[in-house]
Amino acid sequence: MSIFSRIVAGEIPCYKIAEDEHYFAFLDISPLQKGHTLVIPKREVDYIFDLDDEELAGLQVFAKKVAIAIRKVIPCVKVGQCVLGLEVPHAHIHLVPMQSEADMRFTNPHLNLTPEEFQQIAADIRAQF
Repeated sequence: MSIFSRIVAGEIPCYKIAEDEHYFAFLDISPLQKGHTLVIPKREVDYIFDLDDEELAGLQVFAKKVAIAIRKVIPCVKVGQCVLGLEVPHAHIHLVPMQSEADMRFTNPHLNLTPEEFQQIAADIRAQF
């Protein structure tokens, strides 16, 4: 079971943004920017393009709703989307608030936020979802 499946199951705590029957969104604990969120299907699939068409489309629509909520809370030009998927064997989308394309470089230093900062960001985004 992947770490993300364990998060969905409630075995590992997270800063949850939103969930529905099929999808789950939570803050990245090593964010590039405040509001950096991971969006996953609840069904554990390693490679995003192994999702069936309906699941993939649903994941994108769910991610769009999350991105809209992020943009209402975190000042940014756009919310960027990135799919990498090598570090965790569970399909996921990164949503990163950005002022420029440079904000999406995963080689940039990551933020160290306090639990209180994570909690407040998550609560603010949840309120807009």
